[in-house]
Amino acid sequence: MTDCRTYLEQNSQRFLAELIDFLRIPSVSALSQHRLDVRRAGQWVAERLAAADLENVCVLETEGHPAVYADWLHAPGRPTVLIYGHFDVQPADPLEQWQHPPFEPTVRDGRVYARGASDDKGNMLAPILASEAMLRTSGALPVNVKLLFEGQEEIGSPQLADLLSAERDRLACDLVLSADGGQWSEEQPAILLSLRGGCGLQIDVTGPKQDLHSGLHGGAVQNPIHALAGLIDSMRADSGEILVDGFYDDVVALSHEERARVAELPWSDPAYAASLDVDSCFGEPGYSTLERQWTRPTLELNGFWSGFQGEGTKTVIPSTAHAKITCRLVANQQPSAIVELIAAHVERHTPPGVRATVTPAAFHAWPYAMPSDHPGNRAAQAVLEEIYGRAPYFIRSGASIPVCALFLENLGAYTVGFAFGLNDEGFHAPNEFFRLESFARAQRAYCEILRRLASLS
Repeated sequence: MTDCRTYLEQNSQRFLAELIDFLRIPSVSALSQHRLDVRRAGQWVAERLAAADLENVCVLETEGHPAVYADWLHAPGRPTVLIYGHFDVQPADPLEQWQHPPFEPTVRDGRVYARGASDDKGNMLAPILASEAMLRTSGALPVNVKLLFEGQEEIGSPQLADLLSAERDRLACDLVLSADGGQWSEEQPAILLSLRGGCGLQIDVTGPKQDLHSGLHGGAVQNPIHALAGLIDSMRADSGEILVDGFYDDVVALSHEERARVAELPWSDPAYAASLDVDSCFGEPGYSTLERQWTRPTLELNGFWSGFQGEGTKTVIPSTAHAKITCRLVANQQPSAIVELIAAHVERHTPPGVRATVTPAAFHAWPYAMPSDHPGNRAAQAVLEEIYGRAPYFIRSGASIPVCALFLENLGAYTVGFAFGLNDEGFHAPNEFFRLESFARAQRAYCEILRRLASLS
C-alpha cells in the first residue's frame, strides 16, 4: 500500500488536471441539447479506463444515454467487486448565481468549483485512479473488479434496469461499491444504510383556448393559476402532512431501536436551519428532522409557471398553468402507485372550468436498504476508521440513487456507499465544489478497501 500511495501522491497534479478536463464537459442528461455532451463524457471515461490498464472497455448503449464498462478479472478465488458511478450532471441554472462559469473549472482554496465536481465526477474518477495506481505498482488488483459508469443517474436511470437485465452475466458480482454519495463531515466518516426512492410528475391545467383580457373576462371564467394553486394546496396540510389519500398506506415505519439510533447522532435543528438561512426546520409532525429527511416520504413542488413573467403588468387570465412535483419514497412505497394516487387526487379536486392532466416523469426510483453488519459494510468500516481515525456513524439518506435497488434486484448484490462528497458542496446548486483533500482521500480509500475485500465472506 505504501507504493500505491506514493504513486498517487506523485501523480496528484496530473490527476487534478484530468479531473478539470473531465469537468469541462457539460454532460447534462436532463437537457436534450447536451445529449452529445453526455456521450462525449462517456467516451472520456472509456478512454480513461483504458489508460488505467483496465480491460474489456466498452460503451454499453441504451435507448437513452450510454453507460461505460471495464474490468480486470485475474484474481481466481477472490470476490468480484463492481464499482459504480455516473458521469452525467445536473443542469447548472440559475447561471447568474455562479461565481465562475459552471463548466470552466476553477481551483481555489483547496477546492475545485464546477458543476459535477462532487456529484459525481470527482468521486467516480477516484476508483479509476486507485486501480491505475495498484496496477502500475504491483501489476494486479487484490480482487476481481468490474466498473460501470452511467450517463443518466441525474434523470432517474430510466434505461438502466433494462441494461442490467440484458447484461446480467457481464455485470455479475459479489458486491457493489458506489462512488456516488458522501461522508458525514471532513473529520467524521459514515456508512449509509438506506436511501429513499422517488417518482415525479407534471400537472398541466388548461382553461380558455387563449389568454384572456382580465377586465373583459375576469369573474366569468376559472383562472388556471388559481385552480392549480388550489390543487397544490390540497395535497399538503399546513403542518406538512401529505393529504393525498393512500399516500402513507405502504410506509414501513422505523422500529423503536432504529429511531433511538438516529436520535443518538449529533444534530442541531437551529444550526441546520442557520446553515440554510431559514428561520426554522419544518415538516411532518411527530418526527425529528433527521427522521423526516431519511425515513419519511415527501411531496415537493419543484416548479410552477404560468402567465405573464415580464416587467410591469399585463392584465391577462392565462390559458394554462403548470407544476412539476417529485416525491421521495420509503419502504415499501411503489413509485408508479404513488403517481397514480396523486393523479386520482388531481382528478377529484380539479375545480369546474378547467381541465387537468397528470404526466409521469422519467424519475422513478425504488427505496433501498441493506443490513448494517453486511461484510461489505464491515470492510468499509475498517477502512474508514483507519483513514479518519474514528469509527463511522451508521446513517441513512433522504436522497435517491436508483441503481442500488436495481443492483439488488438484477444482480443479487448489495451496494456499499463509498464516496467522499460532503453536504455543503452544493450538489444540484450553484457553485458546486469538491475538496481536493477528499479527492485524494478517496483514491487512497479505494486502494485500501479493494485490499480488504479480498477476504470478503
